[in-house]
Amino acid sequence: MYIDDIIHIAAEAGKIILENGGETYRVEQTITMICKSYGIPHTESFVTPTGIMISITNSENQTISLIRRINIRTVNLSKVSMINNLSRELVINPLSIEDIRGKIEYINNLPAYSQKTTTFFSACCAGFFTLVFGGNYKDFFVAFIIGALINCLSLCLDKLEVNSFLKNMLSGALAAFIALIATSLGLVGNMDTIIIGSIMLLVPGIAITNAIRDTMAGDLVSGISRSIEALFIAIAISSGTSIVFKIWFLLFGGTLI
Repeated sequence: MYIDDIIHIAAEAGKIILENGGETYRVEQTITMICKSYGIPHTESFVTPTGIMISITNSENQTISLIRRINIRTVNLSKVSMINNLSRELVINPLSIEDIRGKIEYINNLPAYSQKTTTFFSACCAGFFTLVFGGNYKDFFVAFIIGALINCLSLCLDKLEVNSFLKNMLSGALAAFIALIATSLGLVGNMDTIIIGSIMLLVPGIAITNAIRDTMAGDLVSGISRSIEALFIAIAISSGTSIVFKIWFLLFGGTLI
């Protein structure tokens, strides 16, 4: 059935955007544009960070609804951009159902960067943030190692399906622990700079940005939920570092080894 095909295509496109760091208003806009491109004038969608609800009505007053649950959320803005461009192209030149399905499947199955690549650039990110915050070349190398270890830890925890709160807490704890060890061994002297530079990898920049943009666009439910998500990530990071410092102070009386 034609209307059934269109709603599933629109939902899949919106799902890809939402899973890869796109804003909720962009998802709703994409769904509406795809439906209008195929002659469905009446489209209603309600999108939250964890779900998509669509209801469409065609010229014959046939109405169909669909709900998609979002279980995976990551950041891959290239996929968001490609779906965005595809929806705009469809307004000018609607493709056949088979062609649009093929393009969406191709975008959805694009491989992510390799583990070696993400580990290397995570390490570079932590190191250069440390330099930005006033660290020296020794601090850079320690933060470089911490960044690589945080990325490896995150990948391992993702395979174990550990929730994001615990993952961020353990990553913050790892950064604080290695910085304390390096400082106690006399390798570096700017422990706070190393920790701040390293945990910048964990700061929820996308969540904060999307929270602001969703709120400004009038999507208050999504804006508030993303704000709370960002808040809990910050709490997790601070909890991890605080626990390590507390244990260290209890063991060594607040002094370095």
